[in-house]
Amino acid sequence: MDPCPFVRLVVESLALKLPSATKSAGPVGVDPTTTPCYAKLKIKNFPSQTALLPHCTSTTNDPPDSSTPAAGFHLDPDALRRLSSKRITLKISILASRIGRTCGITSGKLLGSVQILIDLGKAQSRCVVYHNGWMKLGEKVSEQDKPVTKLHLTVRSEPDPRFVFQFGGEPQCSPVVFQIQGNISQPVFSCKFSADRNHRSRSLPPDFNINNRRWMMRTFSGDRDRPGRERKGWMIIIYDLSGSPVAAASMITPFVPSPGSNRVSRSNPGAWLILRPNGDSVSSWKPWGRLEAWRERGPVDGLGYKFELVTDNGLTSGIPIAEGTMSVKKGGNFCINNMIKGGFVMGSSVEGEGKVSKPMVQVGARHVTCMADAALFVVLSAAIDLSMDACRLFSHKLRKEFCHNEQESLF
Repeated sequence: MDPCPFVRLVVESLALKLPSATKSAGPVGVDPTTTPCYAKLKIKNFPSQTALLPHCTSTTNDPPDSSTPAAGFHLDPDALRRLSSKRITLKISILASRIGRTCGITSGKLLGSVQILIDLGKAQSRCVVYHNGWMKLGEKVSEQDKPVTKLHLTVRSEPDPRFVFQFGGEPQCSPVVFQIQGNISQPVFSCKFSADRNHRSRSLPPDFNINNRRWMMRTFSGDRDRPGRERKGWMIIIYDLSGSPVAAASMITPFVPSPGSNRVSRSNPGAWLILRPNGDSVSSWKPWGRLEAWRERGPVDGLGYKFELVTDNGLTSGIPIAEGTMSVKKGGNFCINNMIKGGFVMGSSVEGEGKVSKPMVQVGARHVTCMADAALFVVLSAAIDLSMDACRLFSHKLRKEFCHNEQESLF
């Protein structure tokens, strides 16, 4: 199982040094105490990135004491094939805008820009540094001229190989999962989905104590026992090619509407437990992560989610890893990136409500030591995809695959 080549282009250690920055307003007309400055990063045919720039008041050319967090671009195999034989240009524009008047991105005052040439020829095999240090903004200025605005940055690339998987159908249809390598698709997992409304956490590890079980299963209003007013008992299990279960997602907290509404609220979300086999036993499972999901209110109708890793200290001491909102209409991308050691962890596509969804999953190769590791991320992507249906307004009916069935226990 070989990964696909990806490259991560990182722009970090960004900081701005304004001339006479200690005065109320420098020669460029920017008061660093009231005017935020932004860096806009652009590579042709890639979405632009923005980053807030801290001001550096040091009079030396040493690296800044504080700088903005890293930003960057992810180059997939298609982009690498297209760009590896040519040099690309990274353009960084610096803008300033008064606080509270504009966002500083489209209508801010342009202070200057710099360009970095990048050769990706060797980027797939080793780390490459393209620039590290200070640069003058705008035209070159001779030493005898007045001080100029300077930008500090580090631009580097690093290999970021990833495993790529795609569901052969919608998760609720129990599809085969393929590994994608270029134009080759190879089956590596199979799925089994069930939607037994009478199932009560039968997939949970048998050694869970009562406190953990009580923490996971919440008490709901009178809507809980009304037919059609809760979605519970959903499970999806991932099997390897030998037929052994290697990962599972179990709906441990039902998705129910908040009182007087038809939507799952943030204050009472539904939840999944992501499970992995406990040792060599296929009948015992160990919790790995917990995913909550709900229907956001606001200008954009959204699916809210929160994912945390379960620690050895119990389910109540999870480590938050990912939290966000994606459009219910357009879908989006569930991503774990730059929040735990190792950079990119995973990304998974999620289609909008009512659309056919065959999730495409990318998993950072450094986080996979065996097929079972990859299966955890695959089943997590299925859980977030199924949450789009679980959070569908209760005034709408679900497809037949989500209805009660009388199948036997899968565990």
